[in-house]
Amino acid sequence: MNPHVKEARLTLALAFPIIIGQVSQMLMGVTDSVMIGRLGTVPLAASAFASGVFSVFFVIGIGLLLPVAVLASREHGAGNDSAGAVWLKHGVVLAVLASVACLGLMLGMSMGFDFIGQPPEVVAAAKPFYALIAVSLLPALVFQAFRQFAEALGRPWVPMAIMLGCVVLNAVLNWIFIHGHLGAPALGLAGAGWATLVSRVVSLVVIIAWMSRADSFRAAWPTTWLRQLSATRFLEMLRIGVPAAFMLMFEVGAFIMAALMMGWLGANALAAHQIALSCAGFMFMFPLGLSMAVGMRVGKAVGEGRTDRLRSIVFGALVMSCVVMSVSATGFAFGGTTLAAGFVKDSETIALAAQLLVVAAIFQLFDGAQVIGSGALRGLTDVRVPAAISFVAYWLLAIPGGYALGLHTSLGAVGIWIGLAAGLAIASVLLIARFVRLTKRGQQVTY
Repeated sequence: MNPHVKEARLTLALAFPIIIGQVSQMLMGVTDSVMIGRLGTVPLAASAFASGVFSVFFVIGIGLLLPVAVLASREHGAGNDSAGAVWLKHGVVLAVLASVACLGLMLGMSMGFDFIGQPPEVVAAAKPFYALIAVSLLPALVFQAFRQFAEALGRPWVPMAIMLGCVVLNAVLNWIFIHGHLGAPALGLAGAGWATLVSRVVSLVVIIAWMSRADSFRAAWPTTWLRQLSATRFLEMLRIGVPAAFMLMFEVGAFIMAALMMGWLGANALAAHQIALSCAGFMFMFPLGLSMAVGMRVGKAVGEGRTDRLRSIVFGALVMSCVVMSVSATGFAFGGTTLAAGFVKDSETIALAAQLLVVAAIFQLFDGAQVIGSGALRGLTDVRVPAAISFVAYWLLAIPGGYALGLHTSLGAVGIWIGLAAGLAIASVLLIARFVRLTKRGQQVTY
């Protein structure tokens, strides 16, 4: 069997439940958008604004916690799961500390929302929802630490099921709290915030209950949680996690900056941006899941001393990503209006969202390639150069280009997305080139 095909099959076997889990997380956002969209354009725009700010801090936390998966998978590849348990313990503590710090920053930032040029009615509607999802950051990040550890040890199915259950619970609670069913008060947009907070707490409780009782984690479960913490291990995690967090922040921050620029164009532009981003983000979950699996498999291969498999692992995943993203690009290009109409009834917003989805169709392939490349490099614990690549691609090229095209030409919202597409294309080329160089035959690289 062709080695690329063999490795692609192994990657997909690990990635499939991770992808479903990622899709379930995206479905939570899509469900919120659809249910909030029924309240009108202003609540939808408010949720887009609040969720955008939240996502910056969420991805920072995700980046800081990525070493849990990378280092635990390396220990697993070396047959030392008890050492991996130490990384889980440090990851959980790091998740709590990062959550508390980010929560303080998020609540402090909310006092300045009135001064960043957003429509006043959008800011007023966003504040209660924003406060609730800010609090939900703590259970969300701690859950990610446990989830990544389980996946690194080859147990992705139960976390997937928990995340799917979380989506269902969130939808039910949305129905209850947004519209006031089953005797509950109709809280509107704030009700969606309560639904998110409750569902994330429940998912954390369930994954801890499962992992603490499962026989497969007996050797990989910490005997203590607050004793024997090591500053050296925290520094090792931060050495990988901080650049990874910056890399994710640069990319997601670019989309958040795009959302702010959309707000300068009006509530309709911001709502259309949220619709198109929800659709593009939903399909992005496939290459993102592949990327997470690639990072773990690359780390495991390094732990096993099988560096000859690295290129086959990564290139097999790239082919799968390109196939799926080509299909989604076709759907966005020809079915954008139908997709947008499922979110909101406003005809102007639907038309603009359909135009943005045409641009999304163009950057789908690049988006998939760049996330596979970044996952492969994380598996090699190569994070500093990729972080610099992301900064250049998104903040020196994509955002200035989007600003110039969107606010100083007749392209408007479409111009902002063209700038984002250019940044994704540049990032994908440079990240894949970086991986190819590091894995050049005969070259000695310290992973």
